[in-house]
Amino acid sequence: MSAAEPEGERLQKVLAAAGVASRRVSEQYIVAGRVRVNGRVVTELGSRVDPLVDHVEVDGVPVQLDTAKRYVMLNKPRGVVSSMADERGRPDLAAYVEQVGERVFNVGRLDAETTGLLLLTNDGELAHVLAHPSFGVEKTYLATVRGIVRPEVLRRLRQGVELDDGPIAVDRARVVGEPSGGRTIVEVTLHSGRNRIVRRMLAEVGHPVIELVRRQFGPLHLGSLGAGRFRDLTKVEVGQLLALARTPDAPTPTQDTQR
Repeated sequence: MSAAEPEGERLQKVLAAAGVASRRVSEQYIVAGRVRVNGRVVTELGSRVDPLVDHVEVDGVPVQLDTAKRYVMLNKPRGVVSSMADERGRPDLAAYVEQVGERVFNVGRLDAETTGLLLLTNDGELAHVLAHPSFGVEKTYLATVRGIVRPEVLRRLRQGVELDDGPIAVDRARVVGEPSGGRTIVEVTLHSGRNRIVRRMLAEVGHPVIELVRRQFGPLHLGSLGAGRFRDLTKVEVGQLLALARTPDAPTPTQDTQR
């Protein structure tokens, strides 16, 4: 009678397959105590994991073990709606998804006139967490608005304004540079995912938005990515998103079905 096959895959093999490092270097990471499995430091080279179940970290950064998962940052251009098939025939995300070459979908939305960082992924679990209204991923926008924005306006945004769908406050707001030509650039950071919330808040305080760009989404920064361009996230960026989604406050699919 033959001995039962050991369950799971060797940890160093899984790390190498995930692109962390070569198998030999991954072994060095393990021996050096730099690898955690489900929160526990693992130093034995014979350790096995289930890539679909176990959570693995290297130097405290979560590793996506499922190599089929794809994470793409798009700088959404103006005039493109955050939909895969717009029923009104407007430019949508389908053309970008086709270029990505994977069946990814957008996490959250930007209105058609807003440009900037939009995350596309085929990781439904992560997308669920990041887009869940109770989770409130931090987002930062640069808004070019009409008029000269005074300190009392920023203070009012931080203290909160009353909109048709309830009160809302930003986490941070500041003026960027010097106002010019009757316009001011304001950087606004908030957790809300409510529809057109930045535009509505700034209109409420008397400064309608002329241009709006989302520069950050959680730990992700748009950087110098051009309009209409996209790129895969780095392993560190993916790890940061996974860390965010694995926090104790992260919503679960069960919570969603109960809403």
